[in-house]
Amino acid sequence: MSSGSGIAVINYGMGNLRSVSQALRAVGAEVRICERPEQVGAAAGLVLPGVGALRDCVAGLERSGFDAFLRDWIAADRPFLGVCLGLQALFEHSEEGDARGLGILPGRVRRFRLPREFKIPHMGWNTVEFLQPGCPLVKGLAPAGESFYFVHSYRVETPERALVLAECEYGERFVAAIARGRCFATQFHPEKSQRRGLHLYRNFVEIAQGAAAR
Repeated sequence: MSSGSGIAVINYGMGNLRSVSQALRAVGAEVRICERPEQVGAAAGLVLPGVGALRDCVAGLERSGFDAFLRDWIAADRPFLGVCLGLQALFEHSEEGDARGLGILPGRVRRFRLPREFKIPHMGWNTVEFLQPGCPLVKGLAPAGESFYFVHSYRVETPERALVLAECEYGERFVAAIARGRCFATQFHPEKSQRRGLHLYRNFVEIAQGAAAR
C-alpha cells in the first residue's frame, strides 16, 4: 500500500469484509485487510465493517488491539467509516446481550419497538434524509429521497443531535448515519446499495486522499 493512498479494512473475525473491500476497489481504492493495528501502516482511511452481535464485535476488536487503535485514530480526526455494526460499536452500550460498546460516541443501541405490522429485522431498501447537506461524505447525493439497503434489528439513540448525518423512517425515525469531523458511520450497507452506495464510498476515498495530501 503506497503512502497515504490506501484504505485499511479491519478484520476482527466477523463482518462483511469481501463485499466492502470489493466496493472500495470498485471506486479506485487500494485496499488492505488488516487483522492487527500494525498492519494499517500509512493507510489514508480506516473502515470498520460489521454484521452480527455487538458483544462479539467488541471482543474481537479488544483481542486484536483495534479498540484502543480506533479510539486514537478517531480522536486524531483521521478518516474513518463504520458500516452497520461498525456504527453501533462506536457507542456506549447496546441492549443486544447487554453489551458495552467502544464508548467513542455518546449514546446507546436499542432494539426496535414497533407495531406488529413492522417486521424485525428492518430489511431492504429505504429512503434516507441527510441532515448535514454540506458533509463531504454525501456530496452529490440528494438531501432527501435517496435509497439505501438496510439489515438490522437495533438502532442508535444519541443525545448529541449534531452527530446525526441522516435519518430514516421505519415505524419511527431512527439514525441512519452519523458524522463528526472525519468520523463517519452508516446503519445502512453502502456495499449493498448499488450506485448510491458506491458514490458514498467514492466520497470517503476522496476524503481520505485529501486528508493524506495535506
